[in-house]
Amino acid sequence: MHIEPDDLTRPQVHALLAQHLAQMRSQSPACSVHALDIDRLRAPGITVWTAWDGDTLLGCAALKQLTPRHGEIKSMRTDPLQRGKGIGRAMLLHLFDVARQRGYDRLSLETGATDHFLPALQLYASAGFQRCGPFASYDEDPHSIFMTRLL
Repeated sequence: MHIEPDDLTRPQVHALLAQHLAQMRSQSPACSVHALDIDRLRAPGITVWTAWDGDTLLGCAALKQLTPRHGEIKSMRTDPLQRGKGIGRAMLLHLFDVARQRGYDRLSLETGATDHFLPALQLYASAGFQRCGPFASYDEDPHSIFMTRLL
């Protein structure tokens, strides 16, 4: 597996992100879906990486700068056919490395609160994230779980 910055132009990445958005919308009310579409992932301050095995897309993740010392993890997604292979953890560790290189001292994230999100919550907790209150421009939401981790 290799992880590389992505320019969001490849069809495989479009398909994975469309699948991600569709699933998020099926799990939470529209006002509680904070996943970003491709245009919003191209915004300044957001970098996207993809994980590949040859020509096979394994997953993606993005990092959004909130402040010069605080980043937010966005759009973590593993292809459903590739789950259980450690791809999510590898992406997360890559984001930790990039965040440290950028001088961040904290990473935060928002994820859903239904049972569908339990594997993600377990991954984040095992990597040292702890639940916290809303951060950045988020509001308290019963459909969201907020987590943060010092680097």
